[in-house]
Amino acid sequence: MGKFLIFGATGSIGSNLANKLYEADKEIHLIGRDEEELTKLSSKLSCSYSVLDVLSENSFDKIKNEFKDANIAGIAYCIGSIDLKPLSIAKRKDFQECLNLNFFPIVEIIQSLQDNLKRNNGSVVLFSTIAVQKGFTNHSIIASIKGAIEGLTVSLAAEFAPSIRVNCIAPSITNSKISRPILKSKIISDGIAKKHPMKRIGEGEDSAAMAKFLLTKESSWITGQIIGIDGGRSKIA
Repeated sequence: MGKFLIFGATGSIGSNLANKLYEADKEIHLIGRDEEELTKLSSKLSCSYSVLDVLSENSFDKIKNEFKDANIAGIAYCIGSIDLKPLSIAKRKDFQECLNLNFFPIVEIIQSLQDNLKRNNGSVVLFSTIAVQKGFTNHSIIASIKGAIEGLTVSLAAEFAPSIRVNCIAPSITNSKISRPILKSKIISDGIAKKHPMKRIGEGEDSAAMAKFLLTKESSWITGQIIGIDGGRSKIA
């Protein structure tokens, strides 16, 4: 049995995913920037962790060296951002910063651990957003970069099959630290919830449940898919 690496393990989706894998008796390794939160979660789940900022220089050399001899069963990249700005005031650096956090680390992580994943018939789970398919105002930065992740998902799924499965989850807005500034107003939060056929805001455990399924052998015949976890909004709202 291999180890599952969760990047962004202290966030809403990442921490829920860690709990679900732990409950399924899977070996997990938490990765994130907040050592205090990582310590608490790793103690609760009796697992290992690494303090890592994906924006720091040589961070992926550290990952490659740390796990070169480990059996990696799966990787979930749960790190993300919500970059909202009208195109009229968006700068090149806004797009670049979004790429630096949301896209380039995925490429480097998979490059670093590709051979390990192949040896173990591993699974990779990435995250996009409903905004790629649905189209919302002020979302040009995040939607375009997450769209690149969807393209990467399909391309890598084709390149790596049948050795490594690669899938992507595209959530609608989810209760989390990064969405708090948007959802802190009850009027706004209730208004957004009503736009979803299921009439609520997403929770971290919603996407985490799908991520756990996609990481494990339960989904062994699924690869190259972009799966909406969005309360129906992308299709029927």
